[in-house]
Amino acid sequence: KKIFFQASNPGQFENDSDVLWQRGHVPEAIAYHGRVGINTDAPDEALVVCGNAKVMGRVMHPSDSRAKQNIREVDTNEQLRRITQMRLVEYDYKPEFASVMGIKDT
Repeated sequence: KKIFFQASNPGQFENDSDVLWQRGHVPEAIAYHGRVGINTDAPDEALVVCGNAKVMGRVMHPSDSRAKQNIREVDTNEQLRRITQMRLVEYDYKPEFASVMGIKDT
């Protein structure tokens, strides 16, 4: 048995909460102006994934001087002094966690 669904208004959305979804400015893009949750109905950030995520490319975090102000050099000696005050640790994952997460080198 086949079931077909068709929107009564193709390309339009049926309720007020759906107006946050819009076609993007480039082909095959969709924009959502709000928070998105995958496996959660209470996302507290722009995107919350509760579960594993596979990325078949890069995760980009651009750092562009055009978006910044008050850029200035820092005292490297002071920064090195601050680094020596940091607590640095080494650790091994617990075997049960590593096996669930698919981590081979613990």
